[in-house]
Amino acid sequence: MPTYTRSITLKAGADRVFNYLSDVGNLPEYFDRLDSARPVGGQANPDAVQVSADVNGKEVAGEAWFRVDRTANRVEWGSEDDSDYRGRLDVTAQQDRSLVRLELTTPHGGDEVEQGLDATLDHVRRILETDGAGD
Repeated sequence: MPTYTRSITLKAGADRVFNYLSDVGNLPEYFDRLDSARPVGGQANPDAVQVSADVNGKEVAGEAWFRVDRTANRVEWGSEDDSDYRGRLDVTAQQDRSLVRLELTTPHGGDEVEQGLDATLDHVRRILETDGAGD
């Protein structure tokens, strides 16, 4: 199963970048093709989120998990229904900048996945360098 990796260096501090990226409510703003994400976790599964996305022109909804590790500056996510789909974002401080590394493992492949990852990081750059999110 293919794993795709992309990274981007942002002109923004790591705390600001991580705080923005680790807020599940911000996912639809930066994650390409994701239309909504909201926490639904309870005691049984505190990491559960309800998501909907546009997949090849079709609206798909389901439950996923979203975990934040503030010690490692890492966010991880995956599908509850498909253990083969999972991803990770790591934020590393580089003086007054941040390195964001995005990794996605998916049974789907090809140009569409790669374009989606590139678009996601482009959204992150636009939001955190231009729009002032997380201030």
